[in-house]
Amino acid sequence: MKTFPLRVADALQNHQLQTALTRATGQLGARRSNAFATLDDADAVRNRARLARMHAIRDLAGHLERFDANLSKNGAHVHWAQTAKDANAIIAGIAMRTKTRRVVKSKSMVSEETHLNAALAKHGIDVVETDLGEYIVQLANDTPSHIIAPIIHMSRQDVGRVMQDRLHVPYTDDPQTLAATARVKLREEFLRADMGISGANFGVADTGTVVLVTNEGNGRMVTTLPRVHVVLMGIEKLIGSLADLDQCLKVLARSGTGQKLTVYTTMIRGPRKAGDADGPEELHVVLLDNGRSTMLAGESAEILGCIRCGACQNVCPVYRSVGGHAYGDTYAGPVGAIVTPGLRGLDGWSELPHASSLCAACRDACPVRLDIPRMLLSLRRQAVEQVAQPLSFRLAMRSFGWAASTPRAYRALAGAARRSLALFARDGWIAKLPGAAGRWTMARDLRAPASKTFQDLWRERQVARAPGRHHRG
Repeated sequence: MKTFPLRVADALQNHQLQTALTRATGQLGARRSNAFATLDDADAVRNRARLARMHAIRDLAGHLERFDANLSKNGAHVHWAQTAKDANAIIAGIAMRTKTRRVVKSKSMVSEETHLNAALAKHGIDVVETDLGEYIVQLANDTPSHIIAPIIHMSRQDVGRVMQDRLHVPYTDDPQTLAATARVKLREEFLRADMGISGANFGVADTGTVVLVTNEGNGRMVTTLPRVHVVLMGIEKLIGSLADLDQCLKVLARSGTGQKLTVYTTMIRGPRKAGDADGPEELHVVLLDNGRSTMLAGESAEILGCIRCGACQNVCPVYRSVGGHAYGDTYAGPVGAIVTPGLRGLDGWSELPHASSLCAACRDACPVRLDIPRMLLSLRRQAVEQVAQPLSFRLAMRSFGWAASTPRAYRALAGAARRSLALFARDGWIAKLPGAAGRWTMARDLRAPASKTFQDLWRERQVARAPGRHHRG
């Protein structure tokens, strides 16, 4: 995989991606604002949703015990997976025991995290994504680029070409025709599938309820038509009660898609019972840790309260410039810059916490008020302490530390830098810098430094206001 700077450079040079990101994130952001305006005292609702999530995180062990016990009472089978490999092995074992050959899957980011599709394919099990965006991603042999909109990086022309190549249908870029084509193909898959796999937006500890929120009917088809339903969910998805669920649902759809409520809110408590018209014969819930317990014990534990709405991505100037693929893993944007190093470790991912301007727009947009900038700063500090830095970087930081603590040296160096930069300025901006500094101007212009510093202006002001001088009040 390319390094993070190279992935960023590729994204910045992709004009189609830039156009798509600007349009889609702008629309989602506007819808979010309008949707929250329909809430009476939106701030109070957000505060209650945050309280519900933070309480669940603080007492995660207790919530998990109640959730497990209540699910078992409801007739579900509960499995615990320490790692992604364990989760994949559990699900593969269920599939082989039930003689599953065909799986239909609804949208699940945690299954992307574990690379479940590839793991099942090794056992000869075909997996078909049924969320429209995820289906296109699968056909294109691609990965999702946004929590809510997986194909935010693709145009309708791209989708038309993918369907033409993979489904052997006539090319079209008409959205309704493309959706109808996918609907016909997926209907066949629902009827043929032995197993349905879903994620979970929430798990209600007090009732043993798995909650799914979707805007496509595929979620209901996946969880009711196949004879086996497997839920793969991270252990952090729990909340205490149905009252807590109510608060979280009020902010999830509004933050994610600008709706008061998604089209489908599905609550699953167990397998089909005698007299039920539909539903699976078996319900299995796989609770995945995969580094979450380690995160819970660290300074970034608060990020486990994320409800995966994507609002932080829509306002983040970095994500809006580079998209999801530049982050290199399942989770992108501000939340990904924290979650990915938390799950995978800082080694190899230490650059992600720096993919932020620290403008705090993510904190303002987050429906449960996660302090994302604080966690990013914490990870930056940990990266410096734990990850070996290049010698050039260490020497540069030591030199800066010395200069910054020596006023005379700092003023002299700052003056020299200001005069040097002025040589490259045109009309108040610097379009290109030489050497290593050129990496900054590869993707942006640098404003030329002012001819006078603040200290210069301050001294002139003090001189002008000195006794014996005439000045205006």
